[in-house]
Amino acid sequence: RIGISCLFPASWHFSISPVGCPRILNTNLRQIIVISVLAAAVSLLYFSVVIIRNKYGRLTRDKKFQRYLARVTDIEATDTNNPSVNYGIVVDCGSSGSRVFVYCWPRHNGNPRDLLDIRQMRDKNRKPVVMKIKPGISEFATSPEKVSDYISPLLNFAAEHVPRAKHKETPLYILCTAGMRILPESQQKAILEDLLTDIPVHFDFLFSDSHAEVISGKQEGVYAWIGINFVLGRFEHIEDDDEAVVEVNIPGSESSEAIVRKRTAGILDMGGVSTQIAYEVPKTVSFASSQQEEVAKNLLAEFNLGCDVHQTEHVYRVYVATFLGFGGNAARQRYEDRIFANTIQKNRLLGKQTGLTPDMPYLDPCLPLDIKDEIQQNGQTIYLRGTGDFDLCRETIQPFMNKTNETQTSLNGVYQPPIHFQNSEFYGFSEFYYCTEDVLRMGGDYNAAKFTKAAKDYCATKWSILRERFDRGLYASHADLHRLKYQCFKSAWMFEVFHRGFSFPVNYKSLKTALQVYDKEVQWTLGAILYRTRFLPLRDIQQEAFRASHTHWRGVSFVYNHYLFSGCFLVVLLAILLYLLRLRRIHRRTLRNGSAAALWMEEGLPTQNAAGTL
Repeated sequence: RIGISCLFPASWHFSISPVGCPRILNTNLRQIIVISVLAAAVSLLYFSVVIIRNKYGRLTRDKKFQRYLARVTDIEATDTNNPSVNYGIVVDCGSSGSRVFVYCWPRHNGNPRDLLDIRQMRDKNRKPVVMKIKPGISEFATSPEKVSDYISPLLNFAAEHVPRAKHKETPLYILCTAGMRILPESQQKAILEDLLTDIPVHFDFLFSDSHAEVISGKQEGVYAWIGINFVLGRFEHIEDDDEAVVEVNIPGSESSEAIVRKRTAGILDMGGVSTQIAYEVPKTVSFASSQQEEVAKNLLAEFNLGCDVHQTEHVYRVYVATFLGFGGNAARQRYEDRIFANTIQKNRLLGKQTGLTPDMPYLDPCLPLDIKDEIQQNGQTIYLRGTGDFDLCRETIQPFMNKTNETQTSLNGVYQPPIHFQNSEFYGFSEFYYCTEDVLRMGGDYNAAKFTKAAKDYCATKWSILRERFDRGLYASHADLHRLKYQCFKSAWMFEVFHRGFSFPVNYKSLKTALQVYDKEVQWTLGAILYRTRFLPLRDIQQEAFRASHTHWRGVSFVYNHYLFSGCFLVVLLAILLYLLRLRRIHRRTLRNGSAAALWMEEGLPTQNAAGTL
């Protein structure tokens, strides 16, 4: 015999006997209804919770893949009719021309730990909203009053793509780089003053005095580093156990415990004129001398990408160094200048005629075998013939690294904080990619042994054979004869800069040479707008404080609120039913215990009938 009771009135106690159906059938209908309704309500609530949990689990598991897929397939046209989409404009004023980039992002999710999801805007034809004009803005140094007219086509182009209703809240940044840096400060100010005066008259964009400036090479490097790591998803939270992480001592709070977050990627960029390196320095650094510490202050950038200055999760310490003259073309020019000067001097001292005629050329180990070339300076010509000796070429160009005996230094003896090679990752762009892919066809994961073997074989191949391969289309489509001629030199230069200049070990396996990231060319302007709009999420967070604190629950429960409502409705209905049944029982007990006369009067029967019956 099993007794079942609960915190209800004592009169609701009942029993279920194991004898079987006869006992159960004796249980009154009210008790059966109560049990059934309770079971249904509990079951409904249980299944609602299970469905929500399963759905939430799937959302969490799929979140990373969906984010990755969104970046890879981010080719849909931007929905300009969506009022929740925000916009931002960046004008890159370079030395040879200016380009405008239009970015967009949805409303911030309200979590102060997350960054804005900024993407490049795409027009109706799914093409990035980008426009370029020539010449560079520095060409107007002597006529700054014409700068506004020069840049107006770019702003008109952006205004046509950004919805008119969004203009007043769309930030506009005009950032000038290399060409403007070499101008006198007075000419820089005159150009910027014309922009700040005229643009607000003709355009309604959010444009303040700090939105137009000449940025330093260090700032440009930091923006490039931010853009690359943002696209790679390195600023997001750790979600998988197999993700690469690193311990970080937050700048300014070295006494606190180190935090663990995703490992960021370093970048190497070798252009025609300069080479740049940028990477995060997660640990507190020490300096060999006070002079080295002073130099390091100009090379280390500390910044917070988060919208809340009190949150340290997105505080980064990044080393950025730019080396003028260490780009591929500039290095070749320096090399040829040295050859010319040394050859002329030796001929004068030793009475030789080396290089003065095609029959007695200077033997250049950095040119492919048997190729002929020449150097012309000051009306004189030095004739060259390639010997294609990769190892000798490397040895010849090593002095151009300008390395010193000091510890923690790189090219030109510039300070370089230590790199944890076992737990690091770097991406090589521009010449790092061209050197490995255009001719050698081995871009991607870099392997020093395979690269040196391929470079040696290329250098030692006769020029006539290389030309034949070129004519047959065996090299990259954009590779030209200039690339073929100087591939040997640039391969040796890239190798020496990477391993000797920046001191990466020969067995380093974590360098990826690339032209694009996720099939997209990443510009430093993406990092610029990410950094400069980092405080914008505070506006949405403050306006929607309550919803922000329930963002995730709101998103999940919206679909299943009808389950919860149904459960609550059944509970309330059950309470009302039980209350009515209780009142009915009390009413019946009162009737049984009352007098018969009172009962007849209540039933409306005549008094004499009552007497006769008695």
